[in-house]
Amino acid sequence: FLKVVRPLSLLLSVLGNLRSNSAFVLPKVIFRWWKISLRNKFHESRPGEIKESQEDFLDDSSLHIQIAIVFGAKVLEHVLNLCRGNYDFLEWLPVPLLLYIISFLELEDIARLSQVSRRFEMICNSNALWENIVENLCDTITPEMKELAQEMGWKQFFFTNRLQLQLQLRRRRQKQDAQNKKVTE
Repeated sequence: FLKVVRPLSLLLSVLGNLRSNSAFVLPKVIFRWWKISLRNKFHESRPGEIKESQEDFLDDSSLHIQIAIVFGAKVLEHVLNLCRGNYDFLEWLPVPLLLYIISFLELEDIARLSQVSRRFEMICNSNALWENIVENLCDTITPEMKELAQEMGWKQFFFTNRLQLQLQLRRRRQKQDAQNKKVTE
């Protein structure tokens, strides 16, 4: 017979238990599998299931081997880390919530956080974050300044000193005036 395991079943069971428990301690690990076969004697077979406490799962090397064979070593390591309580909740938070949290950090901390992972690098360098930071720290932002920031990027806009910004705004205004003058002629 052919044993097929639905790959997300184990992880979803583990994550479901993790989310439902307020102390973030996994009460059990559930490993489910389905047998799929063309033979008649297996048509009525029911799905298999193993439920173990986290302590028992951590000690069950035969189940570790099964999971590694079916899902791979990375999934096994991830599940073991979940059972040990090594879970990075920040990696799983939605981006809008992360942007909100990060906007309260100091600039040096944002720079350090951007080095943690590719995801955090992308978020820490995103226009959405820097637009939020600029809006929180600057008293007034004119529509002209917003247009310039969208052209050059909010992060670069934030780190550009005021004299350079005034010069760039003046050049931009002159360029638009010249274009408007050509259109009217």
